[in-house]
Amino acid sequence: MCFEVGIILKYLKKFWPALVICLVLLFGQAMCDLFLPNYMGQIVNVGIQQGGIERSTPEALSEDGYDFLSEFMTAEQKLVTADNYTLVLSGMETAEQLDKYPALSNKNVYVLNTVLTISETELDVMFGQACFTFVLWLQSTEFADFLVFNGFELPETGGSAVLDIAEMYGPMMGLITLYKMQTAGFGQFQAAAGNIDAVMLNTTGASFTKMLYRELGIDVGAIQTNYILLKGLVMLLISLAGGAASILVGFFSSRLAAGFAKKLRADLFTKVQSFGNAEFDKFSTASLITRTTNDITQIQFALVLGVRFLLYAPVLGIGAIIMALSKSIGMGWIVAVALGALLILMAGLLLIALPKFKIMQKLVDKVNLVARENLSGLLVVRAFSTQPREAGRFEDANYNLTKTMRFTQRTMALFMPALMLLMNLLAVVTIWVGAHQVAASSIQVGDMMAFMQYAMLVVMAFIMVAAIFIMIPRALVSSKRIAEVLNTPLSVIDPAEPVSFDNSKTGVVEFKGVGFRYSGAESEVLSDISFVAERGKTTAVVGGTGSGKSTLINLIPRFYDVTAGQVLVNGVDVRKVLQHDLRNSIGYVPQKGMLLSGTVESNLKYGRTDAGNEIVDTALEIAQGAEFVNKLPHKTEAPVAAGGTNFSGGQKQRLSIARALVKEAPIYIFDDSFSALDYKTDAALREALAENAKGSTVIIVAQRVATIRNADQIIVLDKGKLVGKGTHKQLIKNCSVYKEIALSQLNKEEL
Repeated sequence: MCFEVGIILKYLKKFWPALVICLVLLFGQAMCDLFLPNYMGQIVNVGIQQGGIERSTPEALSEDGYDFLSEFMTAEQKLVTADNYTLVLSGMETAEQLDKYPALSNKNVYVLNTVLTISETELDVMFGQACFTFVLWLQSTEFADFLVFNGFELPETGGSAVLDIAEMYGPMMGLITLYKMQTAGFGQFQAAAGNIDAVMLNTTGASFTKMLYRELGIDVGAIQTNYILLKGLVMLLISLAGGAASILVGFFSSRLAAGFAKKLRADLFTKVQSFGNAEFDKFSTASLITRTTNDITQIQFALVLGVRFLLYAPVLGIGAIIMALSKSIGMGWIVAVALGALLILMAGLLLIALPKFKIMQKLVDKVNLVARENLSGLLVVRAFSTQPREAGRFEDANYNLTKTMRFTQRTMALFMPALMLLMNLLAVVTIWVGAHQVAASSIQVGDMMAFMQYAMLVVMAFIMVAAIFIMIPRALVSSKRIAEVLNTPLSVIDPAEPVSFDNSKTGVVEFKGVGFRYSGAESEVLSDISFVAERGKTTAVVGGTGSGKSTLINLIPRFYDVTAGQVLVNGVDVRKVLQHDLRNSIGYVPQKGMLLSGTVESNLKYGRTDAGNEIVDTALEIAQGAEFVNKLPHKTEAPVAAGGTNFSGGQKQRLSIARALVKEAPIYIFDDSFSALDYKTDAALREALAENAKGSTVIIVAQRVATIRNADQIIVLDKGKLVGKGTHKQLIKNCSVYKEIALSQLNKEEL
């Protein structure tokens, strides 16, 4: 696995700026998503429940309110309160104070000092404890017994939201004084309030502060509206920032993945181009196409998801857990149970689906192989009327792939319903448990709602991680297949210190004791082959089927390297020169005429783009292709389909020969390139070639003796061994193998 990951990391290094940008943006997006539930909770807790009043410490309160709350403070708290408030007498206030606190026109008001002797938090706790002490006293059975004992009955009120606290001061202060005279005071209630959570103290204190503000004539409705609008605006800005970060992450991650795939695809293509025939024997063409397309697409898709969730999911998940626990540690078990269920679900899916992902890519190879074989061999299939059989082959490959994909898709399809069920159960359990905690005053409604959202974010983060783990196995399988190609050692490589050709021996091809064995083969295909093909002369290679003719000439341009002996071109071992220099000096015509999509002209100039029209026309004349090319609607600008399928076999061979002749190379190799030509065209081509290629070395592999009977030298192969060398006349006399081949094709007069 490290090997496959190493390939991905190697290519990611080239895109590190985009990766860093994505990580920074993802961190910002995660932070935005984590802030939103908290602000929502503040709107519910403070904006709705507390009327927009954040602190339990009032900025100002009437003298009566000050005296009333002081009754429920400890002696120490009273001293601290006195140090932090200043009494402003009615009639002595400033215009600013009167505008802020209208009740100053007829009441004395205590105003909170600008500089405090203790922290705001400590002051909030102190006021919250005083208010909670009052609430505990009112709710106690001791207070109820006190009222009954003294014959008091408090008037009913409409609740704290509409209660006028000023109406309480007179009757309540009398009750407080009488209560203190008959009991030990509020010590037990103050002690109980000291154990109350700071959040609940702040909520209770804020409710009292709201009543105190209303007494001073402050517009508490405006405070609430402004608070909700401000928090809502902050949430809107955070949402916009998170959305912008998400869009930018999508942009940069897509560019990164596309650039990564482009570079990997280009390197893979370049690597395949450098393959020798030995490497092509190892990898099928269909497999190489799948690796260059489908496999890289799998990695690209996984990379987009991986980059998007790489930092986002961990930060979101860890941050959401911390934030959820900050709202309620008591409900943390809900998140733990949900995560446990999610991990079991993910593990089950991966164990079931992962083996199928590894099989899937091989099945894609199989479908491509069958489809490619049928498309390339369509004429053969039709000729033998085997369409049903081939349809059955494709159906089998297609069915196996479909069955595997269907299994994995169905397995993965179970994930979403199970996930939705899990998330809905999480919400229900959170509301159920949270409602009981709200009733017990151990958590606020807004915090419960925020906890539920954070719990959902935790689950979502793990879903993102699951998505990565689902894609990673397929990507790793694909990266392994790509790595196999990229790390395949080449059998034909350029020398570390290349040498130059010997200009005095230009065009000379020499075989010295050459032997060749295919990789893994038990015996040699060629053994002890020695001959020289001289410049300005034609050397022909003949032999029975499987005698090694094509293998022999494939050693000259280094499609394979010899396993014994030497092949020398221009006086230098071909393994000591650059492949480009070697092949640039050879005009090669393969056994099967292969044309590339484009035009006739682009194909003819394929090996020499700077060739002039005169050179092209001459090459067509020699190759006997001028006649049919000039009859085409656009002549040399006529289109050529992929593989040259819009031309006959003979036309493709003549165009392939003309393409080699345009190079005007010192060496020409024709690998049975006249087989699709009729005898008349064959003879005319050989005559024109002999006339116009006098300064070049011509090597011809042929099945027809008539094609090579006038060659300056004929090499006869039999079972990989050189059994004859000489002219036609010499071999007829001295080589039984050649004579047998000639007699099978020519009559005695022609011999």
